[in-house]
Amino acid sequence: MAGFSAAVKPTPILKDELDIVIPTIRNLDFLEMWRPFFEGYHLIIVQDGDPSKTIKVPEGFDYELYNRNDINRILGPKASCISFKDSACRCFGFMVSKKKYIYTIDDDCFVAKDPTGAQINALEQHIKNLLSPSTPHFFNTLYDPYREGADFVRGYPFSLREGVATAVSHGLWMNIPDYDAPTQLVKPLERNTRYVDAVMTIPKGTLFPMCGMNLAFNRELVGPALYFGLMGDGQPIGRYDDMWAGWCVKVICDHMGWGIKTGLPYIWHSKASNPFVNLKKEYKGIFWQEEIIPFFQSVKISKDATSVQKCYIELSKEVKEKLGKVDPYFDKLADAMVTWIEAWDELNPSSAEKTAANGTAKAK
Repeated sequence: MAGFSAAVKPTPILKDELDIVIPTIRNLDFLEMWRPFFEGYHLIIVQDGDPSKTIKVPEGFDYELYNRNDINRILGPKASCISFKDSACRCFGFMVSKKKYIYTIDDDCFVAKDPTGAQINALEQHIKNLLSPSTPHFFNTLYDPYREGADFVRGYPFSLREGVATAVSHGLWMNIPDYDAPTQLVKPLERNTRYVDAVMTIPKGTLFPMCGMNLAFNRELVGPALYFGLMGDGQPIGRYDDMWAGWCVKVICDHMGWGIKTGLPYIWHSKASNPFVNLKKEYKGIFWQEEIIPFFQSVKISKDATSVQKCYIELSKEVKEKLGKVDPYFDKLADAMVTWIEAWDELNPSSAEKTAANGTAKAK
């Protein structure tokens, strides 16, 4: 037809620098909804549960899939640090990736819409968050000052306006909120319909409950800190994997001088997990977190820790010494933290040197 030219798809942002990591126990039909945004990126799928089960992935996606047999083969005895029958297995995907950035999403998360009805490209917003600086040392009341149409407010120190590197971008969810089991039980019909058009940097010295279902991070900067704990099968606790990683990475980012952003983008969380099943998984954690959070609020990392790996090993020692008194589980978790770092460095031999180079001038 005269005058007609086929539309050319734009090249995905950071196409060759970002992997999408998905933990799953089912066929990945949900990717069809994400096709306009994910096609062109490399997917790392970590199959949880029965390794003999076949997971179907829609055609057209570039992916590699690992099951438990693969994890055992690649890591050998160190595979013990990767959780089984828990979405914490996703961190194996972080370890085997060779890209600078990671976006991880759960398989029950769909594309959300903004108040105008337009579909939200969550991955694009995460990339914007990661590529712009953070301001953990002084809060800007207009939230993210680097966003188009915003700036630093009157009274904001000029010496801090350059900001620092953003290590983690923490996205939110429409529809099903990320509640613990007791809150689920008392608010079974509650849905999040509120869209807040904002991104903010979490201040230095402030912890937050990190959710892993819509999360991006600079793997080159903080990858070794994103260990999702030892959860699931054979462990006395579950559903604290992402929060554990969040507390660890926040303490390390505070030490190294990096920032974490939270807010946009939203995804659509499609289904609520069973609150009674969740209560069994969370029961001990609900009590333990009253000890865990003060621990992370008070823990100190030494000036000698100039890489993420060194920070994490120091944290593991503190976990064993302080939280080991709470329950023997924390001794086991501390050992798994060390195993995780050893396995990370075996698969990523240049990682320690890179993080040391990035962090030497930043450590406080």
